[in-house]
Parts: sequence; structure tokens; C-alpha cells
Amino acid sequence: MMDSAPTFYPAGRVALVGAGPGDPELLTLKAHRLIREADAVVYDYLVAPAILALAPDHAEKIFVGKKGGGFCCPQRDIEAILVRLAGEGKTVVRLKGGDPFIFGRGGEEAEALVAAGIAFEVVPGVTSALAAAAYAGIPLTHRAHASGVVFLTGHEDPAKPDSAIRWEDYARLGATLCLYMGMKNLETITRRLEAGGLIGSTPVAVIQSATTGEHRQLLSTLARVALESEHAGFGAPAIVVIGEVAALADKLAWFEAARPAALAP
Repeated sequence: MMDSAPTFYPAGRVALVGAGPGDPELLTLKAHRLIREADAVVYDYLVAPAILALAPDHAEKIFVGKKGGGFCCPQRDIEAILVRLAGEGKTVVRLKGGDPFIFGRGGEEAEALVAAGIAFEVVPGVTSALAAAAYAGIPLTHRAHASGVVFLTGHEDPAKPDSAIRWEDYARLGATLCLYMGMKNLETITRRLEAGGLIGSTPVAVIQSATTGEHRQLLSTLARVALESEHAGFGAPAIVVIGEVAALADKLAWFEAARPAALAP
């Protein structure tokens, strides 16, 4: 028996929009325009209030994000909301922190829209690892230190037997490693990287709330970063940069140096 054909809806459409890392000035011109034209904005927790405020007064604003162990809208429900709003003929902006296709589940939402016959477009955003590193003074590639970059999620429990990420293998790449959502499992991740051969003195930077007024950063080593970041009270949202390039934050940390002391967290 053949599967039933998808239902095709009328004129509504969805834009999967990256809101960037937090600083509203890093929003793309296209994202800015689409938000201002939206009939509905479906947004995550990490979207800056100043960016959300760009939406018209009449636009419906629906929060579907989460913070820590707090409210979390199931992914299937988010997809159903997007399909419903577009099915009502609305111009919908699905607004995500960072970039929608880098650890943002934008691919899953795009697949759901295709299955429902909804027209959509994707607007890239400045992803968090790029922004955090740049504002911390860390070039993710450098001719003297690293010729490759790897984006990894630390949200998955690295101790589970069927972990999809073979941390020991990544220890031997010689590339800069950027961890998204890695603070909770940082101790286990760093131990596994050491077990894979990455030396304990490898520089590691932790950048919290990058590009915003709450931006703060810590420079440590692979062997000590989990303990030192915990003692310093670092937590989500944060990016962890592992590799020789992280040490350059010592002399290239332009954002922290430029901020008046009164604004430092």
C-alpha cells in the first residue's frame, strides 16, 4: 500500500533564521528584514530580547526554548506549531540562537516542513563557536598551530557505552575542537581526550555568554579546565575551545580589554 501524499498548504511560509550568538549587531540584514515582516515568531531561550523586539507588535510570539532543566517544548510539538502557523497562511520566522543548521535542529524542522508541503528558506546565523572564539581573541585556525576545526556537541553523555562520539579519536586529529553544550560533561570529555593521547597541558578556553554584556572567559589546560571552570562558576551557555590556538587569548582578548571595568561581570 502506498503512503499517502503530503497535504499541501496555502500561501504561508517559514524562515528558519539564525539569530547569532547574542549581540544584536551580529544579526544579518536578511534576518533583520524577515523578523520585521513576520506574522509569527517561534523563538528559543538564547534569542536576545533586542532581536525579538524587532518583530512587529501584531506578530504572535511563541516561546519554545529551554534553560537548563526548565521548560522544554518537545521537538515534535515545535514542528507541529510551524506547520500550523504556516497552514494558516502566516509568514513565520523560526528564530534560533546561533545558526539553525549547527546543533539547532534546523534540519529536523526543514524535513517536517517538506513533509507537510510548506515552503521554507534558511537564513544562516553567526554560530556560537565562531563568535565566542573571535570575541575571546582565539583564531580557530592558525598556520602555526591548527589547520582544521571540529564542532562537537558535549550534550550527549560521553560515559554511555554507545556514545556516538569517539572522543579518543578526536584527541589525535591535531585540530581545534569546539564543544557546544559541553559544561555538564566537561570532566568526562577531557578525561577521554587525555586517554586518547591529547596531553594534559593542551590549552583550553571556556567562553560564557559570548558577545553579550555577560561575556566572560577562562584560559586553562585540558587537565585542569573542568575543575577551574567549576570553581569560577562557569556554566551554560558556554563554548569550550580545545587546542594550541586557545593560548592566543592571553594576548588577543580584544573584547574583554575594550570593555570598561564597570561593565565586566
